[in-house]
Amino acid sequence: MNTAPWLLNNNTLTLYCHVQPGAKHNRLMGLHDQRIKIQLKAPPIDGKANTMLIRYLAELFACPLAEITIRQGVSSRKKTIEIKGINAIPKEFYGLTP
Repeated sequence: MNTAPWLLNNNTLTLYCHVQPGAKHNRLMGLHDQRIKIQLKAPPIDGKANTMLIRYLAELFACPLAEITIRQGVSSRKKTIEIKGINAIPKEFYGLTP
């Protein structure tokens, strides 16, 4: 893995995330083991947390759901996510701290 929690290359953003399902709110929480920690309200049952993660990121990046893919970690808390058509990192990601 890259030392940064994301990599922007050729209009494709790769995010390295640690996802915590079953939380009270959907939100960015900082960093956890050099990954972006994201809390989600959905439970980790039947892919509900993955679906909510994609919807949350689509809203955050203002992009279509079809542009977001979970490349690694479909059944893990540690996920690698790819978002196509991204030119810049949203300001919410800057200043994330462990």
